[in-house]
Amino acid sequence: MMRITILTQASCPSCEQAKLVLSRLSRDHSFEVQEIGLGTDEGRGLAVRYGIAFAPGVLIDGVMFSYGRLSEKKLLRHLSRSPGAAEPSHSSLTAHHNNRQN
Repeated sequence: MMRITILTQASCPSCEQAKLVLSRLSRDHSFEVQEIGLGTDEGRGLAVRYGIAFAPGVLIDGVMFSYGRLSEKKLLRHLSRSPGAAEPSHSSLTAHHNNRQN
């Protein structure tokens, strides 16, 4: 299953928008979401490693996808081209959501 990691911070409207996009797309696509706070050691390390300038940062299967406001259209194109894209998800975002914001 595809893993989407979202790097977030508090009081971030673009982070909330990205989580809504992921929630909507999880209805028709199978992926697991891991949320990591940029204020954590892990979050800071990932931001440096992938050159994430500001939140939210989005990684797909450990590969940099975007940072800043998440484009639903761009993500949908990526999901549609990925293996298993035709397989709808029967689980919600919260079922696969690991929140590690600390």
